[in-house]
Amino acid sequence: MAGYEPKTRRFSRVEYEKLIELGFFQPGDPIELIGGELMVAEPQGAGHYTAIGKTAKALEAAFGPGWNVRTQGPIGLDEESEPEPDVAVVPGSLDDYGSAHPSRPVLMVEVAESSLAIDRRHKGSLYARAGLADYWVLNLVDRVLEVYREPVADSAAPFGWRYGRSEVLGADARVAPLAAPAASIPVARLLP
Repeated sequence: MAGYEPKTRRFSRVEYEKLIELGFFQPGDPIELIGGELMVAEPQGAGHYTAIGKTAKALEAAFGPGWNVRTQGPIGLDEESEPEPDVAVVPGSLDDYGSAHPSRPVLMVEVAESSLAIDRRHKGSLYARAGLADYWVLNLVDRVLEVYREPVADSAAPFGWRYGRSEVLGADARVAPLAAPAASIPVARLLP
């Protein structure tokens, strides 16, 4: 008797958005499309939720007018990925995205506790593949900000790319987003 090989079903962004339109997912379902796979997002504790709000406020102040700071909103990254990062900064205003999700963020931030390894390696590789120059992981476990920059090809990475430069900043350090270099944000302002 021949053995059965289980297969997984991959989804495109178009198919994923059609499932949303059909009501397959309920509002608030913690689902993201990452590299063609549906992933369940990390549950939010009080610290996680607080860190998202604090980070969004700090980035709104740092970027100012002409930028939209989104919290847990979809980003149309590529044909097989529509992640919902905890915080993303995109050009323009909320009204600019009434008919389509933004696709070219200048900064994405993931707040991580239990998802730390996935946010570093898996999402980091996905974001590097998309050419995102500035990716931050707010590591609540160690109470540090991990800053990832300079995407480079790497066949060993999950999506064939990784970040060539990373820096770990403690609560007493400051950080400047690449797209707002004059800003200087205390890392402590991001932490719960």
